[in-house]
Amino acid sequence: MCLAGCMTHQFPPFFRAFFMMVLFVGLWGPAEAQIRDLGLIDGVQLKLCRHHADRHCVIDGDTFRLGSTSIRIADIDTPETHPPHCPLEAKLGRQATLRLQALLNAGQFELRGISRDEDRYGRKLRLVMRDERSLGMVLVDEGLARRYHGQRRKGWCGA
Repeated sequence: MCLAGCMTHQFPPFFRAFFMMVLFVGLWGPAEAQIRDLGLIDGVQLKLCRHHADRHCVIDGDTFRLGSTSIRIADIDTPETHPPHCPLEAKLGRQATLRLQALLNAGQFELRGISRDEDRYGRKLRLVMRDERSLGMVLVDEGLARRYHGQRRKGWCGA
């Protein structure tokens, strides 16, 4: 009768490692594995999200999805797009969304954790870095975002 140790005698170590890797990637996918590790994200091209179930996409100027995990950029606040409160906010929100997509698709970036792992909506709170610079601060410098440190957010209409 074969017990738990049988598999180790039937397959060489290389094959066991290969099967474990296939199982890991098959269950979680490469993007989710990288999110847990907070490592470099490379080779993922993000489209604009059209549906709640879309994967690898930009939701708005400060939120994107890798796999099924939503990432909220922790150090910025951008204009609302779902729904905007005025035409100016709609315009700036669209610009911020498109710029974030371009920044993320421009090459590898790193996700860094902060003191809090998730926000109240279950999104992962992360700094998004490239070459030791926050991509969020790029949006701030371009006038498409404001610095955010947990304070009450100001509106974008008439500001």
